Amino acid sequence: MVSHSILFPDGTKKTLGLIYPGKFHFGTDQAERMEIVAGSCVVKLDGQTATSPYTAGQAFEVPAKSGFDIEVPSGICEYICSFLP
Repeated sequence: MVSHSILFPDGTKKTLGLIYPGKFHFGTDQAERMEIVAGSCVVKLDGQTATSPYTAGQAFEVPAKSGFDIEVPSGICEYICSFLP
């Protein structure tokens, strides 16, 4: 995984990144919106049993103080993570 943070003058922050094939778990302190800009992944939010597939142009939100499992079956999944108020 490769991740780069961008801080904007108004104090907001976004993270741009690449997720390589594999299964990973990420925790959140702050609520976030994950936009998939290239590739595909399968996501399971903490506390849920169902998984959902996402491809370029789709997004999902993760509550604060939570987390999610993400699987990239092949290729590279590119994302933009926006931290929500």
